[in-house]
Amino acid sequence: MDKSEHAASSTASFSLGIVIRVSLVFLVCCGIIYPLVCTGVAQVLMPANANGSMIYNSKGQIVGSELIGQKFADPKYFQGRVSSIDYKAEASGSNNYAASNPDMLKRTQESIEDWKTNNPAVPVSQLPIDLITNSGSGLDPHISPQSALVQVPRISKLNGIPEAKLQQLVEQTTEGRDLGLFGEPRVNVLKLNLALSALLK
Repeated sequence: MDKSEHAASSTASFSLGIVIRVSLVFLVCCGIIYPLVCTGVAQVLMPANANGSMIYNSKGQIVGSELIGQKFADPKYFQGRVSSIDYKAEASGSNNYAASNPDMLKRTQESIEDWKTNNPAVPVSQLPIDLITNSGSGLDPHISPQSALVQVPRISKLNGIPEAKLQQLVEQTTEGRDLGLFGEPRVNVLKLNLALSALLK
C-alpha cells in the first residue's frame, strides 16, 4: 500500500469514527436526555395534563379523561356527540363522509329518529347540529351549552329534578372560550354527568 492509499484509508477510518461518535451523542441527547427533561418539566409545571387530564369521581377513582368522550347509553344522563369509532381512543379518526354520503344520511336519520323517541318535548327544529354529527377525531368530549340545555326536559322527567336546577347545572359546568378569545363555550359531558350523579345522590 503506497502513501496515498494509506492516507485515504486513514481518512475513511477517521470519518467513520466521527460519524459513530456524533450518532451516539445525538442518540443519548435526543433519545434519552431530552425526553426525560421534557417529562420532568411537564410533571412539575402541569402534572394533571402530563398524566392524561384524568377525571376522578367523589371516591377518588379515575372515571375518564377530560380529552376523550364517553358513551352514556342511559337516557337519564346527558348524551354526547355521535362517535364514528365507538369511543375508542386508540382508533381516533373519522370517516370524513360528504353530506350526500348514503351511510352518513342513514346514520343521521337514525340519530334524528332516536331524538324524536327519547325527547318528545323538544322538536327536531331545535336540535343542535353537534348532537347528530361527529367531530373530526370522533373523540370530542364536549357539546355546546345549547346541546346540553335541549336535553334538560328529558332528564328532568326521568330523574324528577326541576328543569331550573338542571339548567343551573349546565351553566356551572360550561367552559368559556380559551383565554377569552379562542373557540366556543362548551360543556364537558363527563363532568356534567358527574355533577348530575352527585345531585341525584
